[in-house]
Amino acid sequence: MSVSIKECALPALRQTVQHNCHIADALYAGDYTLCIYLLKMREFYRWESGLPYNSTLENNSVGEWLREREQLWDSLEHNQFESVVIDDSEFDPFDTKEINSALKPYKLVYSGGLGLKTKPHFFLGKLHNRHDVDDYTVYISSNEYARDLTAPPAMALGQTIFIRRESLKRMLWEKLEEWRWNRPANAMARAIEYYEFNTDVDAALDAMTENELNSALLHEIGEVEAGKWLGEEWEQLLATLPRSKAELMLRALRDHLADALSTLPALLEQEQAASLHFYFANLTSMRKHMYPSLLAAYQQWHENGNLQPLGRQVQQGRDHWQSQAENVLELYRQRGPEAREAIESLLENSLL
Repeated sequence: MSVSIKECALPALRQTVQHNCHIADALYAGDYTLCIYLLKMREFYRWESGLPYNSTLENNSVGEWLREREQLWDSLEHNQFESVVIDDSEFDPFDTKEINSALKPYKLVYSGGLGLKTKPHFFLGKLHNRHDVDDYTVYISSNEYARDLTAPPAMALGQTIFIRRESLKRMLWEKLEEWRWNRPANAMARAIEYYEFNTDVDAALDAMTENELNSALLHEIGEVEAGKWLGEEWEQLLATLPRSKAELMLRALRDHLADALSTLPALLEQEQAASLHFYFANLTSMRKHMYPSLLAAYQQWHENGNLQPLGRQVQQGRDHWQSQAENVLELYRQRGPEAREAIESLLENSLL
């Protein structure tokens, strides 16, 4: 399939990228629990329909769209990803660097990479800003023209970091809507209290998005730094453990290491209380399971306002996760793909 921006303009390029997004969703959309899946599908419908965040969705319209989308996915689950062709040059859909080079004159930004459980992610958006932060090239997109169901707000590919403002804003809205189901008095409630959601939803959501752009960038910088420390051998190990408990534990370990290297030290130094509450509101179950001491330190800060114990815990965590990563890699060197059970046992017995 040939797509030329000069000849077909944005709609044709968007169609190719969105087609690849549909194929990725056909393979992985079923990985969510039913409640999360339905929530994400409602927001996907809202994005595709161009509806405001706080608009009331008609259940019949959403239901019909959902059935049609699932039928589309059924028809695509055995398809191969299509190449992207820009001005007569053909690119592999994962050749993000070269695609962005070709898109530079058009003020567009593209990303194609692998996320959790090796799920492919693609997106095409309007380039809002490109700048350098230390050794990193940071692309910030605004409007999104093609996306998948998951739409991760931030991704790192090598030394390049992609921050998707629209996806981040939608993710924040999803979190707010999820919290509103039962309105528990938890970390999410504490984060929400810093914004005027009761009086001006749009302004509050914009303010929260701007704050969390910083957190997203800090985490991705941590991901890159952790990746340098872990090396290619870590990625080879993950490739042998797809869709397993060991993979989830290793990804949680890496996230904890990344946040100990970058996210949490910076948020603590900046005393970003709203972002710290939001950070703890969004720890996955596996991350909580593996690091209960961090949750205890957070609770202590919430109760007495003292950040020092949390700071000490972050330093301790950095050393711990580096040590455990070394132990994991040594098991992999000794046992290869057969190390899965030993890795699970090691990490279960090394909770912090």
